Amino acid sequence: MTDEPTRKRRILLRSGKSPFEVNSLEQSLHKDVFATNAGNLIFSDASHKILTTPRVEVVSNGIRTIPSEAERINEEYDVFVVPLANAFRPTFERPLARLTQLIEKLRIPVVVLGVGAQANLAYDTTRLKPMESTVKRFVTAVLDRSTSIGVRGECTEEYLKGLGFRDVEVIGCPSMFMHGETFTVEKGVESLTPESLISVNGAHSAVRSYGLDAIIRQAHQRYPNLRFVGQNLLEAELLHWRRTSNAAGTQTSMPTHPSHPMYREGKVRLYVDPATWISELGEFDFSFGSRIHGNIAALLAGVPSTVLCSDSRTLELCRYFGIPHRKISEVPKNIDPAELYEAADFGELVNGHKERFLRFTGFMENNGLENTFTHGDAGAAFEAQLAELTLPPAIRPWTDSDPETLSGRFGWLQSQMEDLSAQNARLRKQLAKKTTPVTVQTSHGTAVRSSAYRRTLRVVGRPVRKLLRPE
Repeated sequence: MTDEPTRKRRILLRSGKSPFEVNSLEQSLHKDVFATNAGNLIFSDASHKILTTPRVEVVSNGIRTIPSEAERINEEYDVFVVPLANAFRPTFERPLARLTQLIEKLRIPVVVLGVGAQANLAYDTTRLKPMESTVKRFVTAVLDRSTSIGVRGECTEEYLKGLGFRDVEVIGCPSMFMHGETFTVEKGVESLTPESLISVNGAHSAVRSYGLDAIIRQAHQRYPNLRFVGQNLLEAELLHWRRTSNAAGTQTSMPTHPSHPMYREGKVRLYVDPATWISELGEFDFSFGSRIHGNIAALLAGVPSTVLCSDSRTLELCRYFGIPHRKISEVPKNIDPAELYEAADFGELVNGHKERFLRFTGFMENNGLENTFTHGDAGAAFEAQLAELTLPPAIRPWTDSDPETLSGRFGWLQSQMEDLSAQNARLRKQLAKKTTPVTVQTSHGTAVRSSAYRRTLRVVGRPVRKLLRPE
């Protein structure tokens, strides 16, 4: 008689999607698989890889935060792992509160694998004062279910300790440990030339507040092979559909806007899978810009990078990991990327990486988590499974009008309209079963009072008809 195999420990990971989930570009945008920012997938994929060992099964929750599912999670999973970015910011207060409501109902361990506060470059957290109670409730709920909470850097550590919490550990971001205890970055060329392949990235906020668009414009004039890599959903929509409902999408100074020269020249990309992102950046000589994970993607590919820090969330990570950086407020608008490349020193990043890795994995072990580099195959099976997938290409500017380019987009739109029509038909049937018209006697004779079905139909049908109506 043989013993039954030991049940694998099941980890529920907060992430937009599993690294092995393949979506078309249209599906990726429609479902927002990267939770508004593709950089989120860099650290969630890294977390998935790091947590995968022979004794563990990792499952993505799809970013869903539904407190009513707490009992199911308690029954089906052994631990809830939550890698976060700049979660302590006013615009994320409501999602943070919902996440807290879920955690408070969980009886399983909850481990936060890096969270950050968003303040200015001076680490002034005054703007976070109105949401203090929400942050305190979240951290308390986490610490009731773990030994400590992992934060991304010094600013967040000081912030939480100022709120009275002591079990706070600086562990950085899981993305930087995607390759384990070693990190290799070398300058492939002595200096940049006009022919160099350079990647630039940046957020709309950096353009509005610090004039990053001027830096990009100057670089575009000097380097014909400059490429802008976008990250957020509105940029993806502008690239793939040439339109977005987000008001920020009207910012014409961003290379992701259809009127921008880099858009018209096809020099913009946005990736919906980190594996493709990192692989394609490996061809470049240098990366720079205000996006922390846009530059981490390049560093993971071994490409020298410099971050133009615009707030505490990028600055604290750069300081912790020794990533070359400048405060964007101190960078001249006519800065030449060649100057950033020449000044970039990767000694601290490379030489201190193993110590930071041991601190990170020590935090995991103290919270009951194994890692693939100590307890598994160092991610070999993960990488092999990823290599077997046919991932979608990068999203490019929509500048073509040939039938092949249009057929995929229009085919997906047609399927969406068919699905909406089918859903509308089901709604009609369901409502018809629940309500019937009521006949009433009036002074003018018999009349039919509008039923709930008819009233609902007017509300539901109007936007559906508008959507289906050709422009």
